[in-house]
Amino acid sequence: MKRIAIIVLDSVGVGELPDAHHYGDEGSNTLGNTAKAVGGLKMPYAQALGLGNIIPIEGVPATSVPQAAWGKMAELSVGKDTTTGHWELSGLTLDTPFPTYPNGFPVEVIDEFERRIGRKSIANYPASGTKIIEDHGAEHLTTGFPIVYTSADSVFQIAAHEEIVPLETLYEWCAIARDILQGEHAVGRVIARPFVGEVGAFKRTANRRDYSLAPFKPTVLDALVAADIPVYGVGKINDIFAGQGISASQHTKNNMEGVDGVLRLLHEKQEDCLIFANLVDFDMLWGHRNDPVNYAKGLEEFDTRLPELLGALQQEDLLIITADHGCDPTTSSTDHSREYVPLLVTGTPVKPRDLGVRKSFADVAKTVAEYFELDYTTVGTSFLGEILCEEDGQK
Repeated sequence: MKRIAIIVLDSVGVGELPDAHHYGDEGSNTLGNTAKAVGGLKMPYAQALGLGNIIPIEGVPATSVPQAAWGKMAELSVGKDTTTGHWELSGLTLDTPFPTYPNGFPVEVIDEFERRIGRKSIANYPASGTKIIEDHGAEHLTTGFPIVYTSADSVFQIAAHEEIVPLETLYEWCAIARDILQGEHAVGRVIARPFVGEVGAFKRTANRRDYSLAPFKPTVLDALVAADIPVYGVGKINDIFAGQGISASQHTKNNMEGVDGVLRLLHEKQEDCLIFANLVDFDMLWGHRNDPVNYAKGLEEFDTRLPELLGALQQEDLLIITADHGCDPTTSSTDHSREYVPLLVTGTPVKPRDLGVRKSFADVAKTVAEYFELDYTTVGTSFLGEILCEEDGQK
């Protein structure tokens, strides 16, 4: 039995890419800067794996005897959003970025959206998700009109109060927007942003839902499913891939539910399979809100769960810990940052070693394909031969 669990720490980047200046992200280093901002992180289990061997991290020193293979990966695709990052982890790279709308969406898009939902909308400009409901929540409560907004990323976001617009209605509106936003306006994601509370005390809920474009060609997830190897999504993975290449999935409300979901699958699924999880709180709750204190607490909380995850691995299992982009909470920007992502690979078959700087996130996809002996073509280069112990038939 072979199993791989991939855990994406959403937005936990490890330093600016060489082209970060083209994105306005000079100086970004989500993990390193967060550690500095709080006077050092306490992550003893990740430190033992070799997290501090990837980059200097205050409070997480390098170890001379890491328990995992370690390195960092560059993003080959253009862009710095969730969909692009996850697609590249799964083998697809983008030559042109998803469209963005710094001045809001064009009239033809908004008019069609309003026509199909049968009511007007509010706002239509780039904004922080918490600020937009603070500024327009009262009008929304009075009119029932959805709050439409975007960001520096390729997203069409719809905010609505759960007591004014039922969740199923909000999700239906998002599906309508997804249907409209194709072709030249094919944004990476449409996102439902429900909230609750009263004027002056609004709070977004955990009932967010993402509506991504379907991948434009098969990912390694599709190759696995075609070979009758199940792919289990945890968190927003199913949404990111529009359900394509996903055998079953479970939505989660926070990071710890995500870890619980991975653990449950590791205990229950006694078969060849891929478990693919996204822990979104780093990005959604702390990165975009420039909150390094709670970002650090979230990292430390994840670290406390590593012994459980490592203890649930069986003889042939691999655990891959990585990210999809950065979102440095210490910079003036509240948007994603163009960064390298960490790479930690552990499990009984793994020989701890420095995997260096990988040229593409797609190296993960190629490694997954090789481990399951699948014929899958991608720009990525497998690191399987570099990490498997000699007794497993590799040099």
